[in-house]
Amino acid sequence: MEFHPFIEKSSTQEIKAFQEEKLQQLLVYLEGNSPFYQRMFKEKKINVGELRTLEDLQKIPVTTKNDLQQHNHDFFCISPDKIVDYSTTSGTLGDPVTFGLSDGDLERLAYNEAISFACAGIQKGDVVQMITTIDKRFMAGLAYFLGLRKMGASVVRMGPGIPELQWDSIFRYKPKYLITVPSFLLKMIDYAEKHGLDYKNSSVYGAVCIGESIKNQDFTDNILSQKIKEKWDIKLFSTYASTEMSTAFTECEFQIGGHHHPELIITEILDDEGNIVKEGESGELTITTLGVEAIPLLRFKTGDIVKAHYEACQCGRNTMRLGPVIGRKQQMIKYKGTTLYPPAMNDILNDFNNILCYQIVIQANEIGLDEIIIKLSTDQEHESFVNEVRDHFRAKLRVSPKIEIIDFDILSKTVFNPNSRKPITFIDLR
Repeated sequence: MEFHPFIEKSSTQEIKAFQEEKLQQLLVYLEGNSPFYQRMFKEKKINVGELRTLEDLQKIPVTTKNDLQQHNHDFFCISPDKIVDYSTTSGTLGDPVTFGLSDGDLERLAYNEAISFACAGIQKGDVVQMITTIDKRFMAGLAYFLGLRKMGASVVRMGPGIPELQWDSIFRYKPKYLITVPSFLLKMIDYAEKHGLDYKNSSVYGAVCIGESIKNQDFTDNILSQKIKEKWDIKLFSTYASTEMSTAFTECEFQIGGHHHPELIITEILDDEGNIVKEGESGELTITTLGVEAIPLLRFKTGDIVKAHYEACQCGRNTMRLGPVIGRKQQMIKYKGTTLYPPAMNDILNDFNNILCYQIVIQANEIGLDEIIIKLSTDQEHESFVNEVRDHFRAKLRVSPKIEIIDFDILSKTVFNPNSRKPITFIDLR
């Protein structure tokens, strides 16, 4: 199997022609199999046979996260008996959105990760330690495992957390690469220093970093990346992906943005009016998936504000590259690799009758990452109740925010501000 696809080193004109052929195939597939897009094409009087170029995409309405939430079932293009895996991702209205994957989709997912890891320098025979979950309906962990298996790498499936066990595996199996949320590397370093582990002379050469940014917009190391490298001289590779895309944008050895895989996805960067931004400007990443059987998406707005880079890369690829995510639309929160929305957190807190009032505070911590603080008042015994709330967050949203118990007389004055017509249950300090 080719892990350095020829199309990615073709000319920009050849890449465009290739994608236009794939787009026409997708439109025919959607018209024949997708209840959601069948309805859209009929309502908007769209003749898919007349759409031949990438520019013609502008004639099609965008698809939003709300569409996925409200019409989840109508996006499925295959029958339930052809689904071999179910994954979920966060929805804007609280409930998760279900993604089914066919056998072909899993093969596509494995191919995507294999060429992405190859982009970062991972090769057949390398040992890779996965410090990420492979269960709980997460697509990412499964994708990493399938991709590494396809390219012939050896996998150590450690899962997240527990620095002691991570170091035990590192010294036992000598992985060359780690796949991890980068901030966890700081916890591993702290543990190693406190316990006298010779981590600087370990087998680890590099880490593929997920869920958190490690670069500034000019591709210099951000504060998080600097703190890691000050202690541990390893390579850090950025990667950006989402369940909806089933595609990753991963840095090559020159580390100037995540490379686009044109055989897997069409990208547009749109302004607030839905127009393509000028080169060098930022906008909302909008994607069209190619080769997906179960839930293909057409002009799906990801909610992520990014900047695309088109100048040639020294690695020889002529594909577009994505810079670090600049921001999120509609108060979207990225927390330790999980996408969250305030309404979903409100629903969880509202489940508890013993919470007298609460306030969700989002802020940037000292290394520039999103931090969630749940301030609440309760008439329950504090420690056990905090654990109960935290467990509920883990079960529903798969995250564990910081929780502070505040006296009701103090917190209520902030939440029920007389100058506001609604309780102030969410504050964004970023």
